[in-house]
Amino acid sequence: MANGAQEPEAESRRSTRVGHAQESTHSHARTRGARSRDAAETPRTVDARYSRRGNTRYADQVNPKHRRNRIIKRVAIALAALLTCVGAAAAIYIGVINGNLSAGLDSGLNNVLVQTNLTKEPFYMVLLGTDESIQRETDSTTDGTYRTDTIILARIDPVNKKVTLISMPRDSYVSMGSYGEHKLNAAYAYGGAELAVSTISDLADVDISHFALVDMDGVVEIVDALGGIEVDVPMEIDDDMAGGHLDAGLQTLNGEQALILARSRHAYDEYGNGDEYRSANQRLVISAIAKKLLASDPATIASTVTALSECVQTDLSVSDIVGLAQVMRGLDASTDIYSATMPTTSAYVDGLWIEQVNTSEWKTMMSRVDQGLSPTESSEIDSATGIVLSSAGDGAAEEASAAAESKDGSIVVRNGSGYTGLGTEVANTLTSAGYTVSSTGNADNFDYKNTVVLYNDSSRASQAKAIAETIGHSASAQKNDGSYSISGDFLVIVGSTYVNTTS
Repeated sequence: MANGAQEPEAESRRSTRVGHAQESTHSHARTRGARSRDAAETPRTVDARYSRRGNTRYADQVNPKHRRNRIIKRVAIALAALLTCVGAAAAIYIGVINGNLSAGLDSGLNNVLVQTNLTKEPFYMVLLGTDESIQRETDSTTDGTYRTDTIILARIDPVNKKVTLISMPRDSYVSMGSYGEHKLNAAYAYGGAELAVSTISDLADVDISHFALVDMDGVVEIVDALGGIEVDVPMEIDDDMAGGHLDAGLQTLNGEQALILARSRHAYDEYGNGDEYRSANQRLVISAIAKKLLASDPATIASTVTALSECVQTDLSVSDIVGLAQVMRGLDASTDIYSATMPTTSAYVDGLWIEQVNTSEWKTMMSRVDQGLSPTESSEIDSATGIVLSSAGDGAAEEASAAAESKDGSIVVRNGSGYTGLGTEVANTLTSAGYTVSSTGNADNFDYKNTVVLYNDSSRASQAKAIAETIGHSASAQKNDGSYSISGDFLVIVGSTYVNTTS
């Protein structure tokens, strides 16, 4: 019984040791039977923290690999949950943007669009621009719908990374099927996107694959989303109806400034067809936007697409736009963007000024465009304003830009014609084009016949030629042979033939 009397004491000691988690070498002296009794009699007295089987920390110490695997598994689960949330949010965001882009589109638009592989073959797209912030002509037959003053037929070639922009004069008199003959800018007002696309498709004799309607006020948001665009403004603009003033020369334009350039036509009233100059400037803005967008990072592209969705109606989706932008990366705006205006002739018919399409020239132009060529064989730059009227990708636009950048010299203007006010007129023309006129006055006599631009430094020759082209009226550039005293960088002498020659 002695052994039996000691048993409870031993059991008590073991329970105490287990209760206080004091594992020691004495535990090894326990018999297998004793351990079994302990487990049976006190099943809940063992803290799991001190159990080798239930203690993960103990297991980790024995095998660190198990711990790493658990951490990786937990991170993977958390990451999967995060990606699921992000993916859902992205899907919702894209859905909202797609909804904005397609909102308001005609249900019949798809009836006239011919689908192509957006990123693997050339396609044509119609770009229309409305300007609701400026009072437009009213027409009771349009039910208050705004006419489209900007009409561009674009050919986009993702394979060769080429873009062609053809401006179509808003006053072009064309057939609109059952609606009869009207100015082209009435097509959207009469029959929406469907009639506008079908009319332009018939006029150009090409299939149209995509369509976009842009509120011109949206140019502000788009340009600002890009952080501004770099544009060489051909000449100074002062046009309150377009939004204000814009200096000439190479500069980064914000949204408001870009809108002034895209809107203005009255700044060119003294030069002739303001609509043609405005169309050329709109293509300039579009080219600058494309150049900046294609060079932007994904975040900027995303913000720009968001801005687009607020002011553009199009059949293109977010994935279409982003995919096309990726494919077109590497496009050189100076050589890979062609531009021109559909050839027309102004006419006054039945009390209405219209533009009559020059059918033969138009067919020739579209034949070139459809082959992937530039619409014209060479670029055309207006000598009076420096505006690129057509670009054949031959670098002529860059030459015009170089001329604009070289407007840093001072010019002295002298009237040698004998006609009052011609010196001031020429000075104003040069100032409007971005040049600096330091002084005006009369020449030493009034016997000068031809208008000349004189210079001393041979390095100024190209600039002198650009000044002469700006003046027009058969002005020419000549190096000073020592017969003239030139106080500035250039001396302009206005001759009598100025009044008898055209600009």
